[in-house]
Amino acid sequence: MAVLVDANDPGTADITTRELQVAAQSLGLRTHFLNASTERDLDAAFKKVAQIEAGGLVIGAGVFLASRSKQLAALAVRHAVPTVFESREFVASGGLASYSGSLADSYRLTGIYAGRVLKGERPGALPVQQGTKIELFINLKTAKALGITVPPPLSARADELIE
Repeated sequence: MAVLVDANDPGTADITTRELQVAAQSLGLRTHFLNASTERDLDAAFKKVAQIEAGGLVIGAGVFLASRSKQLAALAVRHAVPTVFESREFVASGGLASYSGSLADSYRLTGIYAGRVLKGERPGALPVQQGTKIELFINLKTAKALGITVPPPLSARADELIE
């Protein structure tokens, strides 16, 4: 499998690289890490995915990549690469799937924190919390175009199936 990260976003790229290496090793997968920090890098990365014959592509988090979700989805479709990203917008634009924390859940937690601070609680005294809702979006049209059959248990678990 291939993983696309933005090396100009070292905090995100380092975490993504480290976590995906551990996960891939535990599954016995060989992982190729690719970098894209500019528009031109994106095209080159997708060509590299084809050259190494990767079975799929995971697109890492980060501002640059997140702001290019439509372009990344178009490249994934053009190059016929099963691709997973972190946002629903990517899937709605033609990407195969996204699996990540709920943005709405994160905003809800942020609102709760803000409310507590506005009521006088010290920010440093508040407990650290993370959202717990994970969302799965699958584009069935893209899956069909890639020759992928989405198993019924997976489609049943999806928060949204896009056709």
